[in-house]
Amino acid sequence: MSSKFLKLTAYASVALIVPTLALADLKDDGQKAADRWDQVYNADDMEGLAKLYTSDAMVVPKGTPVNADGIPKFFAGLKAKGFDNHKVTVNSAIPKDKMMVVTGRWEMMGPGEGGVKKKFEGNWVNVMERQGNEWKSVLHTWN
Repeated sequence: MSSKFLKLTAYASVALIVPTLALADLKDDGQKAADRWDQVYNADDMEGLAKLYTSDAMVVPKGTPVNADGIPKFFAGLKAKGFDNHKVTVNSAIPKDKMMVVTGRWEMMGPGEGGVKKKFEGNWVNVMERQGNEWKSVLHTWN
């Protein structure tokens, strides 16, 4: 084999591996951001939770969307109703300029029939924007 062929093969291999590594790093960043959100919510720190969102963020639950100013109150209301032990597992992260779309599964415990705690779970989507060294949520929704 020619050295030119070997160089081209090496470059092609690197070109295929580097994007995969970058996506893996992005997924790890997404999971770290989700873990931070879980920790802050589960600690009942709604002021800290608000700092994990951009100033123009939207949370889109079932019903009426919530703007950035209403996010702490919205999640404090969930905690007050007994929803806790929130956990997100990130399945994918897709880059988009200085943003990423992160998808996965969420679960948490909440009130069930007769006051017994019950597991709730579903799909989770977050559009996140890089601000300095942090990823902050721009859009947060789930089902």
